[in-house]
Amino acid sequence: MFKRFFGEHGAKNVVTLFHKPSSTASTRVLTLLKQTNAQAVSHATEDQASSHQTQSKLERVEFDLDVTEAPPTADQLKSILEYLGGPGAASKVIRGANNEADAMRVLKADGEKFERPVVVDWNQGKAVVGDSESEILSLLRSIPKETNKA
Repeated sequence: MFKRFFGEHGAKNVVTLFHKPSSTASTRVLTLLKQTNAQAVSHATEDQASSHQTQSKLERVEFDLDVTEAPPTADQLKSILEYLGGPGAASKVIRGANNEADAMRVLKADGEKFERPVVVDWNQGKAVVGDSESEILSLLRSIPKETNKA
């Protein structure tokens, strides 16, 4: 059982979706993540693997999906901003924020100003804001295979 959840080099990647059910974009991202995760844990037949090259690449990308409707904690927000990098990171995830300190203040005052969807891979230190399927799939494909061995 222990090996099921932990790879050779530590914990299985945890991918968190900061989700807002009333948002069409957020719902699309949730569906994409669930489908990708399902493909990763299912065993493809030889026909499926040979006829769906993109799918076969993603099948090896196993991760624990954590979906939350709550805004991030202050520590999580700090990490997300660090992962996104750059001076404009704060305004991408917190409406009206100009910098990290401002983002922290705004989040504390009103968690609803946190923009969703945001997908975060905590193990790799990467985040994607919005519903760009190509960016999200790129993030998932970059999960190191070593952490996925069962």
